[in-house]
Amino acid sequence: MSEGVASGEIGTALTGFLCSFFMIWWAWMNYTWFASAHDDGSAAFRILTMVMMFGALMLAAGINDVFSGEPFWLALAGFILMRMVLVVFWLGAARGDPERRATAVRYSGGITVAQLYWIALVIVIPPGSQAYLPLFAAGATLELAVPAVAERKGATAWHRAHIVARYGRLTLIVLGQCFIAIVAALQDMADTGDAGRLWQAVLFALIAFSLWSLYFADEAHLAETRLARALQWGYGHGAVFAAAALVGSGMRVVLSAQGQASTAALLIGLSAAAFVASLWLIRDAASLRGRAGLILPVSAALLVAGCWGPVPALEWIAAILVLTAIARRQVLQRRAA
Repeated sequence: MSEGVASGEIGTALTGFLCSFFMIWWAWMNYTWFASAHDDGSAAFRILTMVMMFGALMLAAGINDVFSGEPFWLALAGFILMRMVLVVFWLGAARGDPERRATAVRYSGGITVAQLYWIALVIVIPPGSQAYLPLFAAGATLELAVPAVAERKGATAWHRAHIVARYGRLTLIVLGQCFIAIVAALQDMADTGDAGRLWQAVLFALIAFSLWSLYFADEAHLAETRLARALQWGYGHGAVFAAAALVGSGMRVVLSAQGQASTAALLIGLSAAAFVASLWLIRDAASLRGRAGLILPVSAALLVAGCWGPVPALEWIAAILVLTAIARRQVLQRRAA
């Protein structure tokens, strides 16, 4: 993504990013919720998990092909391997959990149908075709529909605390893109003696730590386990994760020194706004009322407005996020007192 923005191919880069990110996030999400409900600690489960991890490595190795405009066979092969392991998992769950057999069978059938769709899409439609992106979106919609349909026959016995912990860890991983950029800025300062890099590293740190603070607040994530609420929270995190990764991509563009500083700041600001707004939708909108519930929407609006304002964009973004984190914490502390 950062290479595409730095070279001016923003639309192509964003499309490739969203497509590849969906594949990675969706495969991770399906495994996480399954493991929360059906991980029996057996040797078979661990072996299949390792096979799925190998599929994830294949997917990672093939990610560059997603951005090349050519059929991404290696990434597709990794995705197929991951998804077929999940089908085997659900068939095992159908046999081992008779009470939820119908749910497990629906999962395995839905995943298989969706996978056949992806194979046909990559084989028949060139990535550069105008029909490709709408058809990709249709496939993503099909994938998202599988849990919603399957769970109506009986909810799986997932563990709330386990799910919340796993999502928190992935949030740290995607925010890690920001920390990589901070290290790169400091290394560049040490190599070149450019004091401006130190200031950029400070701004990057303020942005990253503010996003971290806003996510890991005292309020519990996913306080209720209704299917509609679980789907909203689980699916909504896709935007949170993608936005955090895009913030890191924008930081790397800032450091690339290829004449795209304003575009990079715009990417960081809009991505941070998306992170904050998505966090409000999946958490605060359901748990906070009054002034506390307005802090994140107002912050998102200010971040968007600041992208075209007279104040230097990175300074504006960092200031708004720091003030948002402080204001939200103080309002909630006064409410608790």
